[in-house]
Amino acid sequence: MKAALITSYDAPPQYCDVPDPPTTVQPGQVLVDVLAAGLHHITRARASGQHYSSAGALPLIPGVDGVGRTADGRLRYFVQEPGQDGSMAQRTVITMDHSFELPRGADPVLLAGSMNPAMASWLALRCRVQGFRRRLPFQQRKRVLVLGATGSSGRLAVQVARHLGASEVIAAGRDVAKLARLHELGATDTVTLGDPQLGMLASSVDVVLDFVWGQSAVTAMEGVLRHRQARDQPLDWVHLGSLGGEMAALPGAFLRSAKLQVLGCGLGALSGRQILEELPALAKALAHGTFHVELRRLALSEVTQGWQESEDHGRIVFTP
Repeated sequence: MKAALITSYDAPPQYCDVPDPPTTVQPGQVLVDVLAAGLHHITRARASGQHYSSAGALPLIPGVDGVGRTADGRLRYFVQEPGQDGSMAQRTVITMDHSFELPRGADPVLLAGSMNPAMASWLALRCRVQGFRRRLPFQQRKRVLVLGATGSSGRLAVQVARHLGASEVIAAGRDVAKLARLHELGATDTVTLGDPQLGMLASSVDVVLDFVWGQSAVTAMEGVLRHRQARDQPLDWVHLGSLGGEMAALPGAFLRSAKLQVLGCGLGALSGRQILEELPALAKALAHGTFHVELRRLALSEVTQGWQESEDHGRIVFTP
């Protein structure tokens, strides 16, 4: 069969022939025909050996998730664990308890391209931050700042926060043109990263969804805390990505001078079971067109070129 194959951490994958997956699988597994697989940040990071969940063995078929069709014709969204063959192949073996059946009529390309960038903010607000559970009345909803709001995950975070009941969503990013369009997606205010007004504008937020980290996050945190009037007002700062760098040198005074909680959201901070329990509801919302998602479909045979392109025109989704 055909697949994308990584043979060096320093080079993009090649489209080539690889052995077919076994037709006889282990209990709890199933063979699927892959219909779509998204090119996500974590996919690139694992394939480069730089992600904390990288398996560390070459060669490998990349792809952390996808949509496949089982022998009975049903569509399933699946997540591949480190060490499993990835989703960027014509066929692959998936684990049933790391997958679920999709709603009838769901678009495989839409789900493969949007589940991963949307789940970061969905899981953060549903599982890591208090006060977003549906059992709470709307008036108890929170005010949210999204750092890195112009990327795929950030744009979805703005929409997810509003969908889950945030009363205000402030979007911060570097691309001025993309920031201007976020009002249409639910942002109540926008501000560029590095703007001195960011701290004042976001001084009363309850939650920060941070896709940036690094020094930019430290600068934003300092601004928010400096302008905060109620120091005992809880602030959950959720680290979701490291577009601005892996290291953020937080002064101890930040933690002592405010009711600040810095936490992360990912596999480890949440168990695989917790994550999978939340994803069907997200998939249903995406399938019903609740969120606007920018995607770019490419044939898997174009994987070498597509791998090296940016997502300026949408998250890339490969179809075998």
